[in-house]
Amino acid sequence: MSTLVVDTTPLDPRAQPLLDALLHEYATRYEDYRKDGGAAAAQEMARYPAELFAPPQGAFILLIRDGETVGGGAFKRYDARTAELKRIWTRDDLRRQGLAKQIVQELELRALGQGYTRIYLTTGFKQPEAWALYERTGYATLFDTALPPEVHVHLRFGKDLLDPHRTGTLEDLRAKDADLAIR
Repeated sequence: MSTLVVDTTPLDPRAQPLLDALLHEYATRYEDYRKDGGAAAAQEMARYPAELFAPPQGAFILLIRDGETVGGGAFKRYDARTAELKRIWTRDDLRRQGLAKQIVQELELRALGQGYTRIYLTTGFKQPEAWALYERTGYATLFDTALPPEVHVHLRFGKDLLDPHRTGTLEDLRAKDADLAIR
């Protein structure tokens, strides 16, 4: 049972399971925090045009197993040296098998190949599986971990691709007080 990594775009029909599942996940996980969770999730999913996730400044990959989409993810340009990970997903029934880690590693390789030297990402406070993934794959937390996660608008993470143990190169990506939901 091999898993094929496919470079494509969000417009590929094989990407629809990923996009549909993310829409459902965003809507249901955050329904207590958004008045119209479905509309807010749809707005988030539509925020970035597909061309942002295409080379030479972005990438979009799918993991295909036995003809089915089982995972995927993307990055887009954040700044001249930083790629921003987006839409990392694995199918619910196949989680905890290393697929998300594979997606992150594949995207990191593509980012390096496109000249990026670091990665930035945000995830939501109700996605502890995502935090654990990023911490396990060497990403530095760029938010105040002494505060409850829900006070952050976004939980920021970053990684220096040239030296993953170096965090000083990530300071400009660190969360600011303006990023707090509660003041």
